[in-house]
Amino acid sequence: MEPKEQAVSDPRDWTEDEVAARIRELRCRLGREVLILAHHYQRDAVVGLADAVGDSLKLAQAAAATSARHIVFCGVHFMAETADILTGPEQAVYLPEQRAGCSMADMATPEALDWAWEGLAAAKAGKVIPITYVNSAATLKAFVGRHGGTVCTSSNARNVLAWALSQADKVFFFPDEHLGRITAHDLGVPLTDMPVWDRALPLGGLTPEAVRAARVYLWNGFCVVHQMFFPEDAVDWRHKEPGIRVIVHPECPIEVIREADAYGSTEMIARAVDAAPAESKWAVGTEINLVARLAERNPDKLVVSLSPHQAICANMYRTRPLSVLRVLEGLAAGKPPPAVRVPASVAGQARLALDRMLDLS
Repeated sequence: MEPKEQAVSDPRDWTEDEVAARIRELRCRLGREVLILAHHYQRDAVVGLADAVGDSLKLAQAAAATSARHIVFCGVHFMAETADILTGPEQAVYLPEQRAGCSMADMATPEALDWAWEGLAAAKAGKVIPITYVNSAATLKAFVGRHGGTVCTSSNARNVLAWALSQADKVFFFPDEHLGRITAHDLGVPLTDMPVWDRALPLGGLTPEAVRAARVYLWNGFCVVHQMFFPEDAVDWRHKEPGIRVIVHPECPIEVIREADAYGSTEMIARAVDAAPAESKWAVGTEINLVARLAERNPDKLVVSLSPHQAICANMYRTRPLSVLRVLEGLAAGKPPPAVRVPASVAGQARLALDRMLDLS
């Protein structure tokens, strides 16, 4: 379908098909100068526009590998920052919805980390390697780069944490306590050796003795979406659908993961469901847009959300095709919107941490 006449119509009044048609037209005009990336949690209409769809690791690798001058990142702010850090100065990264943030990333700040680091030194904790989950601001990635640490995603957390534990007796993992807990536990660290660090309290609410005895400190941050899944959800689905397999994301609490048959990143979850035999049944514990997409492309299987509620990431859902269109119209007119730019003083140190992550992936 042809879009309405541009000079006399407002794109906000167009149908979704008209917006998509105009985007295709602009993509043809801009050619290889533009790369559109979309996270798995984006709505279908946005995923359908993307050159690459994936989890944080896959999209970071795509950004690092591209020569496109303009990268339109359909995700949230920390993802666009990561792409900017991994690309060259001649490239620009655009976030179609500037308000698309991440509540987990907001749970850890450089000031809070500096306070915690000073506390560890005062308590004589010894050598500590910091690891930040990719769901964090560029300033936190710079913090770990400055202190000899690295970044992880849910895809490579095991490799990264194993490396860190081989470099030092202790690891500080932030901002997601749940990913840190299950990963360390699977590597053989007892739960008693990984206390939660309360970011609001001096020394994380721990005694100096507890600080010295610990092996992994877990920052008390979390994903609001993955807090919506409970162990009882798995029990209920097994009662309703005998033989159903439960697969969840590692941002879920460990009590949920223990009730699951498998856990892993969004890439791992998608591969597992797609490769499963026909007539298999899956209750999936992650964001609803991915779950719905898996159900649609696997009509020969039962694919449902583990939660009875809509586990949706509101920040991911901000991005619409119209958001992407605005960026492309600006690029085509030679008037691009403001790019996501990480200051050089931050980007250099953050790049050290991200390069370590990619080497370990």
